[in-house]
Amino acid sequence: MVTFSYRSRITTLAASSRLPAMYPFREFPDEGGLNVLRADRPPEWRRIATFVDKILKGAKPTDLPVEQPTEIKLVVKVKVAKALGLTIPPSLLARADELIE
Repeated sequence: MVTFSYRSRITTLAASSRLPAMYPFREFPDEGGLNVLRADRPPEWRRIATFVDKILKGAKPTDLPVEQPTEIKLVVKVKVAKALGLTIPPSLLARADELIE
């Protein structure tokens, strides 16, 4: 994915523009991004493997149900929020799965 390859540049540009942004992958806050809200990957991969298995055994993709993730993770990088002058409500911080200082 192109955005993943350029994550450092994307987060740097957003920060220099003082733009609070949400990102699609957990690695973005490690590069200086503000936060991530996404499905948890391992359960997602297990579901994908189940679908691939069914298709390889002859199931038609159009006959398979559409599924939504059941586990969503919120990661917030507090240092970036402070640098952007944002006040994140304590209720949101309490609901975060991970806070990066």
